Amino acid sequence: MRHLMANKKLNRTSEHRKSLLKNMLNSLIKYEQLTTTLPKAKFLKPQADKIITLGKKENLQTTKMLMSKLQDITSANKVKKTLSKRYEKRSGGYTRIIKSGFRYGDNAPMAVIEFVDRDVEAKRVDKKKKDKSKDKKEEKKLATT
Repeated sequence: MRHLMANKKLNRTSEHRKSLLKNMLNSLIKYEQLTTTLPKAKFLKPQADKIITLGKKENLQTTKMLMSKLQDITSANKVKKTLSKRYEKRSGGYTRIIKSGFRYGDNAPMAVIEFVDRDVEAKRVDKKKKDKSKDKKEEKKLATT
């Protein structure tokens, strides 16, 4: 019987599991979409929903709790300012899991976990835009040679 055994262990130690959860939460908040294995996505979904619910409350205690769970000021600010405003009328179910086949190497079931009504441009946060002036300089070099 599995009495009082709430979380999956994911075949990791407790420290590794906690850091995995924190890193996945930060990535999900930053990019608003994450591709991972199905058990990890199922492990992440309730935690992400709890983080958004915490962000919807406007007081110092919830801000401190967000910072202790995420360990990242930019993620906590995004939860407080952007995501909590987006989901203020929604009472739950902020994330969804979409199954996406199996991984090539080990045939592990893969899934995409994303926020409902997500911002599509959030995936391009770290990607640098091409500088048009550099492209023009390269074209001139090629034309002269």
